[in-house]
Amino acid sequence: MFLTRERAYARAGLLGNPSDGYHGKTISFSVRNFHAEVVLYEWDSVDIVLAEGDRARFNSVRDLARDVRLHGYYGGIRLIKATIKRFVEYCDAQGIALHDRSFSVRYQTTIPRQVGLAGSSALIVATLRCLLEFYQIDIPLEAQPSFVLSVEQEELGITAGLQDRVIQVYEGLVFMDFDRARERAVAGLPCYHYERLDPALLPPVYVAYHVSMGEPTEIFHNAIRDRFNRGEALVVDAMSHFAALAAEGRDAIVAGDHDRLSALINENFDTRRRIYNLAPWQVAQVETARHCGASAKFAGSGGAIVGTYRDEAMLEELKQALGAIGSRTFVPDIV
Repeated sequence: MFLTRERAYARAGLLGNPSDGYHGKTISFSVRNFHAEVVLYEWDSVDIVLAEGDRARFNSVRDLARDVRLHGYYGGIRLIKATIKRFVEYCDAQGIALHDRSFSVRYQTTIPRQVGLAGSSALIVATLRCLLEFYQIDIPLEAQPSFVLSVEQEELGITAGLQDRVIQVYEGLVFMDFDRARERAVAGLPCYHYERLDPALLPPVYVAYHVSMGEPTEIFHNAIRDRFNRGEALVVDAMSHFAALAAEGRDAIVAGDHDRLSALINENFDTRRRIYNLAPWQVAQVETARHCGASAKFAGSGGAIVGTYRDEAMLEELKQALGAIGSRTFVPDIV
C-alpha cells in the first residue's frame, strides 16, 4: 500500500518583511525546530482525519474561548481541503491526468500558532509534497511557492506574500527579490528571483515567541494593504525601504559584516513601527531583547521575534529577560 510522509518547517523573516506582499525583497530562513507533518496513504475513499486543532468538543465555554484565542476559528482541515481542491484544478488546467485511486490524510503540527512562524503555509507545503508523490507529478521547485500562495489567497482569502512559501519550499537561508521585472512564468505559475545563501555566514541568531499571545495574519496585514492601495506615501515608502534593507542585508551576510546586519534588523523593526499600530506586548518583546544588547525585529506578522546576539552570556540573558514577559527563546536549527 502506498504511504508517504512529508514535513515542512516553520520560518523566520530575517529582513525585508512585509515587503514580499508588495513586490519587495526579503531574506528568510527555515526553523527546523518546528514542523508540520502530513501523512498520506492509499485508502478506499478520500478521507481527511481531524487533528487536535480541529477539535469541536470542549470542557467548558472558557476552554472554548481559550482555544480560539490560541488557535483561531479554523484548524488545519480547511488548509488541506483547499490544497487538494486547488491541486485538482491546477492539474486540469495544465492538462495533467490524475489516476483515480483515493487516499487518507493525517496531519499534525508542532509550529506555535498565530505568532508569525508560518504554520498555515507549512501545512499546505507538506500536503502539496504528499500529493506530488502520490500522483507522481512534478511541479518545478520555483513554481511551488506561487501554487501555495494561490491556495491561501484565492481559496481562503488570506492576505499574504510569497516569502513564507519560498523559504518553506527551498529551506535553508534564501534571499528573495519579488520585483515585477524579475517575474516569469514557470509551469503556468509566476516566479521571481530566489537566491540560496549559506547559513554558515550568519552570526549567532535567536528566535523568541510569546507562549500565550498571538494574532491572526489577516488582522495584522489588512489595514496596511488598504493604505498601500490608496497610495499613502508613508506606507508606499516604507515598503520600498524594507526591500532596500533586505538587499543591503544580503550583501552584509555575504561579506560577513555582522554589525551591519544587526543594525539593519533593528532598522527593519523601527520602520515597521512607524506604519503599524503594534500591540504593546509585541513591542515589549523587541525592546526587551534590545535592552539585552541583541538586535530584534518581528519574525513574521507579530508574536515572534528574530535577531542576532553576541555570545552565550547574551543568549542566557535573552532567555531570562524574555521569559519574564512570557516568551520562549531558542536557537533556530536552520540546516
